[in-house]
Amino acid sequence: MTDTKNPWAAMLSQVNEVAKAFPVMNAFDPKALEAMMPVMPKDLMEAFFGNTINENGLDAKTRLLITLSGLTMQGALNPTMVRQTVRHAIEAGATEQQVIETIGMMSMFAGIPAMTRTMELAKEVLDNSGEDG
Repeated sequence: MTDTKNPWAAMLSQVNEVAKAFPVMNAFDPKALEAMMPVMPKDLMEAFFGNTINENGLDAKTRLLITLSGLTMQGALNPTMVRQTVRHAIEAGATEQQVIETIGMMSMFAGIPAMTRTMELAKEVLDNSGEDG
């Protein structure tokens, strides 16, 4: 038997050693960084991925709701992207009911756990959206 170390384990060990050298990283809060990300204005969303150029195409709200369904299908693996997509969908004109229905519909395709996780993340945004405006 050889005493060869798993390359992945070696890399992870090195990363942990580097992280120990930067104690300030213990205080890093990804949600605080996420809160600093601005929401794109509705008109800009329509221009970039709405139907401004493609007159008979999907509007930004619909595209964002489709994106939300895709993120749900993935099991809400990226919580930041789920929350940002919900924020942008609301800005693009989606109602709370439309967001909830989009996620709920995915329970048939993605399963209850994926739908529940996405709904929890969306609820964080929806609960806070009333406070902001």
